[in-house]
Amino acid sequence: MSSLWVVHVDGTAAPSPGALGVGVVLVSPDGGRHEVSRALEQRGCNNEAEARAVVVALDEAARLGVRALRLHSDSAVIVDELSGRRRTQVGRLRTVFDAIAEQRAGFEVVDVVLVGRRDNGEADRLARGAVGLGAKVRRSRWRSDRRHR
Repeated sequence: MSSLWVVHVDGTAAPSPGALGVGVVLVSPDGGRHEVSRALEQRGCNNEAEARAVVVALDEAARLGVRALRLHSDSAVIVDELSGRRRTQVGRLRTVFDAIAEQRAGFEVVDVVLVGRRDNGEADRLARGAVGLGAKVRRSRWRSDRRHR
């Protein structure tokens, strides 16, 4: 088996439904990095943006000669679909997932892992940037106007 690459993907729709942006971070076994931030011509919802991010990631991985990868996504919809736990009947998504299945056949290994949003921040930043959105503001659990006694 070839060496395993780590790939983080994220997609965003602004608004949802709206313009789609995808972010992809590919990390080679030796630590080399390749980033993609791309606005797509299609319009759609967040789930479609997340799925299209996988399409872009697999296209880039194939272009780079990657044979085995571990795909990280913070979308349970994506991970459940790609791991076979769920099969969507939504037509627009089904078309994208069918394309992903065809792409996956060209790789030796495509593992899929659900990660927390905080662990997918770089791909999120790239996806949001593709549609002109800034980084998400992390909100504190504590309100600034709370008085401490």
